[in-house]
Amino acid sequence: MTLPQQCAGWGILWGAALAASFSPPVCQLLFAVIAIGVIGMAHGASDLAIVRPERQPLFLIGYGVAMVLCLIWWHISPALALPGFLLASALHFALEDAPDGSLPERLARGISLIATPATLHAAGWRTILHSAGLDAAALDALTTAMALAGGVTAAALLIVGVTQRNWRLIAGTLALLLLPPFVGFSMGFLILHALPQTAQRREQLGCTGYIAYLRATWPVLLSALALAAITVCMMQPGDTRGIRSLFAALAALAIPHLLITPWFEAEATDH
Repeated sequence: MTLPQQCAGWGILWGAALAASFSPPVCQLLFAVIAIGVIGMAHGASDLAIVRPERQPLFLIGYGVAMVLCLIWWHISPALALPGFLLASALHFALEDAPDGSLPERLARGISLIATPATLHAAGWRTILHSAGLDAAALDALTTAMALAGGVTAAALLIVGVTQRNWRLIAGTLALLLLPPFVGFSMGFLILHALPQTAQRREQLGCTGYIAYLRATWPVLLSALALAAITVCMMQPGDTRGIRSLFAALAALAIPHLLITPWFEAEATDH
């Protein structure tokens, strides 16, 4: 991808994010669905491709079992499934987003991606957590804790970003901090995690560009999108706002990526 194409892509993405930020909540949710569920999901679409061929059947079984168990857990007890999903995501971001960074930086990155959207938008983040299934008794305590942790880690990461002239870290952290929760998390997730990971996977698979990468991964990507749509449709009758459905679909796709893929990826690297 040429520099003008990259600039145009970033311009469109930031323009859409700013437009969504000043739009009704339903538009912000739609932005999150597209940014996370379509653009962001591309980095996980290559999970199967990086597994050794003889191990792929076992990988698919493990992936499928994890997805089913995640959906069952979310259906039975969303109040427990949601904190578990957030914690697993934070650990994943901490491990993946700065592999050469210090332990404090890695922890700050993981916590910030999950908690910083609550710092300046506590009321909106509280509403999202409640709609996603968190028990009312835990809402205030968790929202307050996330707002404080997000503020501290965001400040630390901005200092690191300025010191190291890491403009990606600065931009992602500011997006998490300033934009409304759905939009801010979506942009932070893309800038700090999904897009760098997609570039890394593209190089790992030997794809010369993103079009080649999509050609190599499109069956898995389309299957994931179809599964997410089916999950949302199944949960929609009892979820008029669609937020719990979105979280359940994201968790069903993300948890296997967080827990199953690293084992097989490490095994493939060893060989």
